[in-house]
Amino acid sequence: MSGDEAAWNGTEQEYRVRSRFYAPPQEFEGCFTTFYKLELSVQGDGTVHDYLQPEWANIRFFAGSCPQAEIPGASNTSGARFTATGPSSLPVRFELGPTRMWGVGFLPLGWARFMDVEAQRLTNLVTNGETHPAFSQFVSMCDPLCDDHLSDEDQYQVILSTMRDLMKPNRDEQKILRVHRSLFDVGVTNVSEFADNVGMSVRTLERICRRYFGFPPKLLMRRQRFMRSLASYMLHRGKKWTEVMDADYHDQAQFTREFHEFMTMNPSEYAALDYPILKSFMEARARIWGSAAQTLDMPD
Repeated sequence: MSGDEAAWNGTEQEYRVRSRFYAPPQEFEGCFTTFYKLELSVQGDGTVHDYLQPEWANIRFFAGSCPQAEIPGASNTSGARFTATGPSSLPVRFELGPTRMWGVGFLPLGWARFMDVEAQRLTNLVTNGETHPAFSQFVSMCDPLCDDHLSDEDQYQVILSTMRDLMKPNRDEQKILRVHRSLFDVGVTNVSEFADNVGMSVRTLERICRRYFGFPPKLLMRRQRFMRSLASYMLHRGKKWTEVMDADYHDQAQFTREFHEFMTMNPSEYAALDYPILKSFMEARARIWGSAAQTLDMPD
């Protein structure tokens, strides 16, 4: 089986999170963040609450408890064994009990090759993937990935087979990759520099970003800066926000404003939460995969 060693994490034995990450084969380079299997056990068959951070699009399949999930002021779903999310600039608040989950994260190039709708139409969306028409091409994976009796290897092969059948080329692939790589250039601080850096007009950059990334260039740059800061905080608990805040922020007041915009709460409110799943998952992801969050995954 192709995969990385699993890691168990928990707090006071109230829950345990087991994460395993699978590198997509070379044929899918640049399309996916990762394929991953997450197993959650909760003492007394209870539930946990947590928040997903802003990220790229995802599809998730559950065997066991199915989540109640909500993006504040935007969308929600409950009890779906197949949940789908579009690119987000807001958190997904969710409640989940004991379960086993397969997840697939789509990078912008993956959106271009597998989705037939503009990403900007599905931003900040969490929905039932079995009933939303934009995700109908993945419904065939529900039965095998939600079957607790199939082996991880068999389920992994279902993902690979389905994606091979669905993948199609896109004429904007090289533009998408140039834009995505440029998001990691911390020296690019405004949209004009962004456009120059990728060799496009501002108008073309706007089109590519909205079509495949979901958001306009300026917001993508701000989200990237914010996620660098938030991921650093999650991996270095105990540090002050000023110690993990990205150097591109003018001051703490600007960071606080953007924190509230992206997470719908203040940094102090977020720091008081437990993150029972996300903290364990991000730590395992950083250790095994080399990147704590989807938005920080390079496209190649």
